Amino acid sequence: MKKRFLKILYYLVFLALGILLLYFAFRGINLNELLIGLKSANYSWVFLSLIFAFFGFLIRAYRWNLLIEPLGYNPSLRNTFYAVAIGYLANFALPRLGEITRCGTLNKTENTPFDALLGTVIVERVIDVISLFILVLLIFFVKMEFFGNFLKEYIFLPLIRKFSGFFDFSLLSWLVFFGITLIIGATYFAFKERLSKMSLFQKTNKILSGVISGLKTVYKLKKRRTFLLLTILLWVVYFFMTWIVVFAIPETSHLKPLDGLFLLIIGSLGMAAPVQGGIGAFHWIVSLGLTLYGIPKSDGLVFATLSHESQAIFIVLLGSFSIFMLILQQKKN
Repeated sequence: MKKRFLKILYYLVFLALGILLLYFAFRGINLNELLIGLKSANYSWVFLSLIFAFFGFLIRAYRWNLLIEPLGYNPSLRNTFYAVAIGYLANFALPRLGEITRCGTLNKTENTPFDALLGTVIVERVIDVISLFILVLLIFFVKMEFFGNFLKEYIFLPLIRKFSGFFDFSLLSWLVFFGITLIIGATYFAFKERLSKMSLFQKTNKILSGVISGLKTVYKLKKRRTFLLLTILLWVVYFFMTWIVVFAIPETSHLKPLDGLFLLIIGSLGMAAPVQGGIGAFHWIVSLGLTLYGIPKSDGLVFATLSHESQAIFIVLLGSFSIFMLILQQKKN
């Protein structure tokens, strides 16, 4: 009962954060104008964007298989694809739940160790973060004056303040922190033999060993060039998936490929926010970014809503379809 209450509370906290960001994004916006903009949009471009999104899922599934291969397992691309789609669907329930869900799904369908799969997902996410950081640096230096101020004001400075706040502890706080760390370390080494006999310690150790073996797959990759090419191709697909939507409404149709790359970067940062499916955070940062081009916030929100909600509906449909197909597959087996 207590665990269920904590899960519900956890869900409600992040949902409230998403609603708060939606409020900031849509504050002062005429909803009638927003609806008119959505109705008059050319949805053929949105549909084309979803085709690129589908290939993004396929590439991500195939790339994940390359990371799993060094573990001695060869899951089918179909089941890996289903697991990835279900994982993205789970992110609408709780932030980052998708990583655990897709590992659990593939564990059941392909009998691959969950803990090792979790290690491969961590590797994958680290590579994605590095790729995004490279794109941020690229666009920052290509048009420093234009994009630089926005990235500095809304991305870099908030992060610096956040981390500086973390390190701005008193001397006593740091002494307490290191003191507790030393006590825990000393206790572990003093009672290591007794702890190793406890079932909880054994299970934890097994999980950590599995995760570490999953992390090591990045060094054991047999097809490194293929993995690198797939990573580049994945971001190319994401770029077209984002940029194509600008042609859906006249107000953004003049934006060039470099502008599409900028929208991809800030949109990815919005999706990385700790809210369900980037709800609110994506709308806020993308509509704000479009004001750099003199595009009114209301029109920016039309673009953000078209881009985010079309992807959200697509993920719900694809994830639900994947669950249905796995249920049918289990019945056949």
